[in-house]
Amino acid sequence: MSCRLEINFTLNGRPVSAEVAVETNALAMLRDEFDLTGTKLGCGEGECGACTILIDGESVNSCLMFAVDCDGRDVTTIEGLMTEEGLSLLQKQFVEHGAAQCGFCTPGMLLQGAHLLHRDPDLSEEDIKRGLEGNLCRCSGYMKIVEAIADTAHKLKDGDTTDGQETTSKHDADDIKDPTGSADRS
Repeated sequence: MSCRLEINFTLNGRPVSAEVAVETNALAMLRDEFDLTGTKLGCGEGECGACTILIDGESVNSCLMFAVDCDGRDVTTIEGLMTEEGLSLLQKQFVEHGAAQCGFCTPGMLLQGAHLLHRDPDLSEEDIKRGLEGNLCRCSGYMKIVEAIADTAHKLKDGDTTDGQETTSKHDADDIKDPTGSADRS
């Protein structure tokens, strides 16, 4: 029997808690404890970026991070990118540019793009390419993804303030399972 710890953190803008085995990675916790299946298991070795999440605004491969290390942190998954109005600007640009092909890498690409835009919205095409080096896509050839992020950066420079880093999804309160059963569902 493994040691389990209770952790408390903010998930997509909402305070949550979970009791997790110390050897559980963040990816498994998000998928199994909170039913947030948008974060994908790709390689399981931190090489593909399919499992990218944001921890305190920084991109992290959730397959390499222990769930207990989420304690006290701000965690954003693909489910948390939506704004109260719907898709974030970055998500809209991915749709507009056809940057999602099979969709498997898309959550990681979107979160990495949101991280890059949050860190420096004045990105060059080269900055975007460098920033995506840890995220693999086998379908798109990357150009549509780079174009979507670049177009988002241009729109941000033109005054659109939705940088894809919003964590106030209108469905967070209803969609996140509380494994402790203590959430008021009324």
